[in-house]
Amino acid sequence: MNIERVCVVGGGVIGSLYAAHLSRVADVWVLTRRPEHARALEEHGLEVSGRAEFTGRVHATDDPAQLPEVDVAILATKGTAVDAAAQALQGRFPEAMVVTVQNGLGAEQIVRAHGDWPLVSGVTFMSGTRHDDRHVEYILDTETWLGPYNGIPYERVEELAELIQRSGLKARAFRDLKPAQWSKLIFNATVNAVAALTGLPHDRHFADEASPAGLGHLVHALMEEGKAVAAAAGIELHEDPWQMNVLATRRGSAHYPSMLEDVEAHRPTEIELITGSLVREAERLGVPVPLQLTLYRLIKAKEDSYRESEGRQA
Repeated sequence: MNIERVCVVGGGVIGSLYAAHLSRVADVWVLTRRPEHARALEEHGLEVSGRAEFTGRVHATDDPAQLPEVDVAILATKGTAVDAAAQALQGRFPEAMVVTVQNGLGAEQIVRAHGDWPLVSGVTFMSGTRHDDRHVEYILDTETWLGPYNGIPYERVEELAELIQRSGLKARAFRDLKPAQWSKLIFNATVNAVAALTGLPHDRHFADEASPAGLGHLVHALMEEGKAVAAAAGIELHEDPWQMNVLATRRGSAHYPSMLEDVEAHRPTEIELITGSLVREAERLGVPVPLQLTLYRLIKAKEDSYRESEGRQA
């Protein structure tokens, strides 16, 4: 199968990076939430700055009925919007590969409830800053990891990874994504939640074990709990989450995790797919994770606090 046309659902940072880069090697359509966003992309294209400097020419619409047939659909929304994104595609292009790139576990099951598409599981560490509807700054140029879900031929995943690489992004195909997926799950369940609760971006504090007060001690212990769950599930991790954390904090620039941004903006977080999925898996396997469970409960309470505060103000 030759991949000639791609639909990217979602025009945030990750969706914009995929759409702009892939427009170099394929016909790209972006499905947006707002009509003015779609018009801006159609009229002006999608500018990328930072790690790359170019303007991608894309098509865009806020109406799923206006989408042509595509070969690949990348769901680049946050976990909280996966259900709506899959519902928007329900009944359309049944042969297209649908790709999930959300943090945590469970996005594939949500998508499967809306169609029998061939599914590809993905995780990505790349990041950036969205300056406006048609400009994204590319900051962290790390890989997208891809793997087959429920029987899709591995060769199709390889083809997708090669297309992403040709576009100028980094990607790697895995025959079994679970070891890589779990490495990132444990990393994210810890880093996202700790950042959201402390207000700290992901920086040197997360690896600081120099004194008893160092935040790194808590981060390390949280990740050890996650590793215990992975071991009980029979998962041999692709990378050690603690080492991933240490290396990330040495890159020199602080990164704002999505959950911190959500809390500061008083938006629903992705806690259920990230820390929540780890906690539920631990419960299923009988592995105690008191620290991760505490983070999960505190983030849920944090969401309740600003919802109730806004309700009182209204």
